[in-house]
Amino acid sequence: MSDAREWLRGHLSGYIRFDGERTPIRIVVGPDGSIVMPAMVAMLISTDVVLELPNDDDESMHLMVTLEKFDEHGPHGALADRWRIYHGDPPDVNWARCTVDAARFAGYFVDGDALMAPNPLAAGEAAACREINRGDRSVLAAAARASGGHELADPRVVGIDPGGCDIRSDFGVVRLTWPEAISEASQAAVAVARLAGQRA
Repeated sequence: MSDAREWLRGHLSGYIRFDGERTPIRIVVGPDGSIVMPAMVAMLISTDVVLELPNDDDESMHLMVTLEKFDEHGPHGALADRWRIYHGDPPDVNWARCTVDAARFAGYFVDGDALMAPNPLAAGEAAACREINRGDRSVLAAAARASGGHELADPRVVGIDPGGCDIRSDFGVVRLTWPEAISEASQAAVAVARLAGQRA
């Protein structure tokens, strides 16, 4: 299950299928584990929606999801802000908060509720992101290079959870996986430094 959750958090772009259509989509995972995306009206009224999250090796996760429209000026408005922090301006004006009904990954079916685990570090996430981004950005770039061979221009941490962090740069969002899971958001700066090969 942890592999499936890490895949979901590490693959934030893919395709959404509904009513015979297949269109590119970018997502974020909310603090409560829900999936957030800008949505066309046709997506919101469809009863059969599948989210496909592939990688460069033609492997993919398929998620059967239920979309719920929300107002960015309402109680869930912070979710729209989170998407913008990750991806910039959205292509659509409507927003959807998605629950996962079930998923297929690595040849297995995965329970949707188990996949949508809340982020236990959510309360301290924003402060930890600010701490890292105020620091030496070359350390973050070195961590990205050491972890996944990513060469990032102007990297900024936009998300932190026990398994890793999300970094936005001019080239999109990449995922760094911690060598060991962290239990507090304040440990993220040390984890980044370790990934970069520096002493904590």
